[in-house]
Amino acid sequence: MVQFNALLAAFLIVFLLRVLLREGLTLLNIRHLQRHGRRVPEMLHGEIDEGTLSRMTDYTVESSRLATLEEIAGDLLTLAVLFCGVLPWLTGALAGMQLPFVLSGLVFFSTLALAGGMFGLPFDLYRIFGIEKHYGFTTMTFRLWLADLLKNFAISTILMGLLGGAFLSLLHYAEKSWWIWSWLVFASFQLLMLWLYPVVIAPLFNRYEPIQDTDLKEAVMDLANRAGLEISGIYQVDEGKRSRHTNAYFTGLGKTRRIVLYDTLLASSTQQEILSVLAHEIGHWKKRHILKQLIFMEAASLGMFYLFSLLLDWPLLYATFGFPQPVTYAGLLLIGILTGPLFFFLSPLAAAVLRRFEREADDFSRAILGTSAPMVSALKRLARDNLSNLFPHPLYVAFHYSHPPLLERITRLMPRQP
Repeated sequence: MVQFNALLAAFLIVFLLRVLLREGLTLLNIRHLQRHGRRVPEMLHGEIDEGTLSRMTDYTVESSRLATLEEIAGDLLTLAVLFCGVLPWLTGALAGMQLPFVLSGLVFFSTLALAGGMFGLPFDLYRIFGIEKHYGFTTMTFRLWLADLLKNFAISTILMGLLGGAFLSLLHYAEKSWWIWSWLVFASFQLLMLWLYPVVIAPLFNRYEPIQDTDLKEAVMDLANRAGLEISGIYQVDEGKRSRHTNAYFTGLGKTRRIVLYDTLLASSTQQEILSVLAHEIGHWKKRHILKQLIFMEAASLGMFYLFSLLLDWPLLYATFGFPQPVTYAGLLLIGILTGPLFFFLSPLAAAVLRRFEREADDFSRAILGTSAPMVSALKRLARDNLSNLFPHPLYVAFHYSHPPLLERITRLMPRQP
């Protein structure tokens, strides 16, 4: 049985504050959009009409409301798991099976992950085949969705089984030093995935082939050479079989580093617009944004592993949630749940850094191309084609936006009038 004490009270206060602030920001963002999102901005005249702007507003509102419903449902599920004795019951059942420690931990996390995944399926289905299909984005069939789901499940089971098994083995056998060894495993796993993803995992879902447009290929190679960036190839991917959203990105590490263009981007954009988008992505590499983010993630994960090591043997942690005795693999989950809400309040700091990186990448694109016109044109097309929210509330941006709002980016890139 759950024991009410200072630890539980502190968690509930932070948890409730997180919920109120998160949903309050969403409501504020929706009302701000409904108040300002009915008049086409002057800079977008000729690109967006009032009908498209209305669809932008409606799409954002419907997507936000579904996200709110899913978040609240997830919060209620978390509280139910904590307060209804699910975790002590599950660990007790596993103890009765007399399984080895590592296998017990893997079954424990797999059971909860499977239940959480099943819980999220209705929201995923409605998002894809309800909202996204209604607004003309989804091209995915149910058969393809199911195939993706099964592939994701298989890959996640294998990778998380290997990683989770390594963590649990270190936790069980390395005693007090488990956390530093686990961090080393985690950091190595991240680098391995960066290297393997483009050549092993991504091709399981999409067909990647060398870009067919020879003129565009030469222009991209010339752009990469001018930026001093070595790449293994330029590929196009058949993402149009799932969605009409457009994108281009860099992926991989070392010899697997490559440029990938969505077929939807190739079909809807001019060569100069595509080059401006790629120049922006190259800017992230040249400014070492990816390296900086990786270093930050590794440092943060090191701190988290150390924090877990400090709290894992705390008797109050287990007694609060009805465990008759400590079960360390369950303790990992409890610490994650208890500390999770705190990170929401730190998100403005991380988001501000990411938005600064995006501005620097925009500046790089303008500098290497000698003009901002293609990027401005690409951003306007992006706003129209993806039904982006042109009027997000500043507070919502502070917490949730890794990119500056589109109008801000366009205004910043447009030549200043004398």
